[in-house]
Amino acid sequence: MATINKDTIKQVKKLYYKDKLSVQDVARKLNVSIDAVFYCMRRNKLKRRRKEESNLIRYEKSEPSFKLEKIDNEKLRRLKIIGTMLYWAEGSKWSGETIVDFANSDKDMIVLFLNFLRKICGIKENKLRVFPYFYANQNFKKNIKYWSDITKIPKDQFTKPYIRKKFDESKGYRMPYGLIHLRYGDKKLLNLIKNWIGEYKSI
Repeated sequence: MATINKDTIKQVKKLYYKDKLSVQDVARKLNVSIDAVFYCMRRNKLKRRRKEESNLIRYEKSEPSFKLEKIDNEKLRRLKIIGTMLYWAEGSKWSGETIVDFANSDKDMIVLFLNFLRKICGIKENKLRVFPYFYANQNFKKNIKYWSDITKIPKDQFTKPYIRKKFDESKGYRMPYGLIHLRYGDKKLLNLIKNWIGEYKSI
């Protein structure tokens, strides 16, 4: 591969700072080695990005795994509001979270939120994951079949369940089928839902 000469330093600056390409992509564009780009930057005192900046650029350029559906009737508009409010109430929203994570034991609430993900957010079905939470004395296979039938999510997309071993059997329990976490790994979708929550909060 060729080396970087004085005439191509401007190109390095444009590709790295303006176009926000990675060092690897700059090298590929200029048909030079990665080491040649690193050497050029050191020699010309071109400041490299911090890891946080690189991660942010990578996130901004990444393609989302979902495609928002067209909302062209009142039923879908209501579903968007309902799904957003459900996530505000029952979804994981801590600052370090990177996935959509909605937990509940109410089958109707689970179905409603899934309809929101499917009919409003346009998610990819194969990226859905279900994390079950059961009591130790429950029939795990029966419960997983129950939730798989309810959600229409294949059993192989269910993760290993969390088993609660300590509880007072004499008091019974409110969750005869346990509860499940619906999880979808796309930070852009999580941030979009958070933005919708913010919009509705401001009304």
